Amino acid sequence: MADSNFYLGRLFDSKTAKVTTKAVEYDPADLTTHAVVAGMTGSGKTGLCIGLLEEAALQGVPAIIIDPKGDLTNLLLHFPDLLPQDFQPWIDPEIVRRSGASTEKVAGEAAEAWQEGLKEWGIDKQRILALQNAAKFAIYTPGSDAGIPVSVLSSLAAPDLDWESNREVLREKISSTVTALLGLVGMNDIDPIRSREHILLSNIFETHWSEGKDIDLTELILQTQTPPFANLGAFPVDTFFPPKDRMELAMVLNNILAAPAFEAWREGESLDIKSLLFTADGKPRHNIFYLAHLSDGERMFFVTLLLSAVETWMRTQSGSSALRALLYMDEIYGYLPPTAVPPSKGPLLRMLKQARAFGLGLLLATQNPVDMDYKALSNTGTWFIGKLQTERDKNRLLDGLESAAGGIPRAAMDKLISSLGKRVFVMHNVHAKMPILMQTRWTMNFLAGPMTRAQIPDLNKLVNAGAAPRSAPASASASRKGSKPQPSVESLQPVSVPSASAAVVTPPPAQAARQVTSSTSAGSMTKPTIPTGIREYFLPQNFSLPEAFQHAQKSMPSEAMIQGVVYRPGLIAAAQVRLLDRKYGVDTEMVRAAFVDSMDARGIVRWEEFAYSGPSLDKVETTPAASARFSTIDAPLNNAKQMTALQKDFTDWVFRNSEVTARANAKLKVFAGPDITAADFMKQCAETAREACDAEIEKKTSALEKKIRTLKDKLGREESELREDEAELQNRNIESYANLAELGASLFGLTRKKSVTTQFTKHRLAQSAKAQVQESQENITRLSNELENLEKERDTVASEINNRWGSIVSEFDEVSVKPKKTDIYINIFGVAWMPYYIVQAGSETLELPAFGAE
Repeated sequence: MADSNFYLGRLFDSKTAKVTTKAVEYDPADLTTHAVVAGMTGSGKTGLCIGLLEEAALQGVPAIIIDPKGDLTNLLLHFPDLLPQDFQPWIDPEIVRRSGASTEKVAGEAAEAWQEGLKEWGIDKQRILALQNAAKFAIYTPGSDAGIPVSVLSSLAAPDLDWESNREVLREKISSTVTALLGLVGMNDIDPIRSREHILLSNIFETHWSEGKDIDLTELILQTQTPPFANLGAFPVDTFFPPKDRMELAMVLNNILAAPAFEAWREGESLDIKSLLFTADGKPRHNIFYLAHLSDGERMFFVTLLLSAVETWMRTQSGSSALRALLYMDEIYGYLPPTAVPPSKGPLLRMLKQARAFGLGLLLATQNPVDMDYKALSNTGTWFIGKLQTERDKNRLLDGLESAAGGIPRAAMDKLISSLGKRVFVMHNVHAKMPILMQTRWTMNFLAGPMTRAQIPDLNKLVNAGAAPRSAPASASASRKGSKPQPSVESLQPVSVPSASAAVVTPPPAQAARQVTSSTSAGSMTKPTIPTGIREYFLPQNFSLPEAFQHAQKSMPSEAMIQGVVYRPGLIAAAQVRLLDRKYGVDTEMVRAAFVDSMDARGIVRWEEFAYSGPSLDKVETTPAASARFSTIDAPLNNAKQMTALQKDFTDWVFRNSEVTARANAKLKVFAGPDITAADFMKQCAETAREACDAEIEKKTSALEKKIRTLKDKLGREESELREDEAELQNRNIESYANLAELGASLFGLTRKKSVTTQFTKHRLAQSAKAQVQESQENITRLSNELENLEKERDTVASEINNRWGSIVSEFDEVSVKPKKTDIYINIFGVAWMPYYIVQAGSETLELPAFGAE
């Protein structure tokens, strides 16, 4: 037996119905033309396939094994020592029950059977040890963490292939992926040319993959609502696929994401075929994908993704005539039917036609010969046909073999198939001269039967196949060739746009940094769709990175770098309020604003708790930062009816809580709005009162002033007359003194004597002048008294008026002036996208607010 060939069994003599001693060898290179194994339950089909896989492992050929029922998990049950205690944990309890013996006894019998069987077929302990060490075995459980979990989201990531030179390959992968995805939600038998759902999703994939960008399921759902292109073919998107219908498709796809069971599909190893075929140090791997726990739709979805991943890997390989890798499907029923076109059929057909050139062999098994596309299998080089259940199965297989196998008379093949027993197969190899009849050898692995999901952890533990480090979701995958670089700090700076309002608002102060996990950072590159009628605004990134750390009250590491920006939704509201009251001289405007960063799903907001002043909204933006991501948006922000109710509630709150204080002095008729200070208002009141006071004083004292002026005129005349009378009196007195002197001189004869009459006349005149002086003095005294009294009366009147007006100055009231509802203008109301920096700080990834009060 050549060491490079597969040892499958021995020739079987149909005439004697006995196995011969001649070994059946199989060249592994023949598997590059693929093989089909058909046989009913109990025919030994599983044993043959396990034997083929054992030989592949011994030859260093890696394998990807799709196991819908759980039979292939037996590939991990190789026990070189063949001890009963090795077999015991894997003995089927039902067999123990039916035998009536103990588990230990049944395990001992199984160990003995394997010892004898392997000895009979010439397989020793060293060969089992070689098998154990030949490959790295592991069981994967997509949709479950019983085994090694698998991240299907990674299958939506852009393959590491240049789009231009691999466009056809990648479009085929897109088509298979989309067909599988639609099949998962019940859209079967999809025609990629006629189905608008398929066309839309395929174009979304192509838009991303052609630019080297990944897309995850969340992103795909959002872009179903808001496609990243305007047209599909010659028609606008909305004409080709109306928004209402796109929303229905998005809701159907969202059911996958919303299902709690889908969480298990998010994390795990990615479908990286290269790493699934070989370990990091180059050791081949045999990975079993256990699917028994999945529904039919989930199986089809995963198998299609896996087949597409294998096909994409295949296209990246150089040509080879040797068997490079093996893809085994334990049951192809439903995956390659003759008439229907399930998602899996496309990649299977293409690989059956083209995989030979790349050294990839397909080994397909079935117990349902009537449900195989024999035309698709016409290029299959090797057929293994075991015992069939019914004549119908045999006749259908013979019909297919006439075109598939070729060159074999139907009658001869019919005779061979009819003579088959357990573990006996017809092997037709196009590379051999004629079909042979063979009995399969004893398997080195213990055939314990199908394993349950609960047994998977122990099986993986048996071969030290612990779960590998889980890959990040596709949304957070690393950049690859052709992807756009992460935005720099400079590219994230806001661009000013025309002001929407002069309102000021800020989010809650000192928002803390939060560590980013897959749940907090899985923002979508697609902005969630906002219902018609709801406005949206993008708050600017007014924080530099140091300011963002400071605002979050966290020290900034020297190695901190901005990796991107994610927007999170909130509610922003701002109103311009005019307060007008002409009576009180009020004509002013004010702004009332609020930012709600944490919404109650019921749509209840206590506006006073979210009224903040801060950065001016005159730089509110209409477009997001380049390459930004978006978190999801929930009720009530995505509910037009609730948002309308919230806007009305905000208007009512503004109406109830907007007022200014006016000052009013009703007696002075002086009014002042809030723009006039108290000092200016008092000054205006004082000036008004002074004018009124002066006017009243003038009015009330005018008669007195007239009397005073009259008295002053009289007094002036009397004082003038007094001066004249005093002068006259003085003159008369002088004359009288002179006359007396003359009289005395005449008596002594010194002068001529004058008349005594003359002397008495002058005396009389002097007396008269004296009387006039006295009269004038009396009149002046009287007039002065009268004038003094009038002036006192005038001063009293003026003082009373002054005091009264002085008290009126301080007699004012403060009046609240409220707006009319018609004077409230809501200039901003809608969804506010709050920017956050995604910052890599050493091993920690943080999310820091990029907007806030400076």
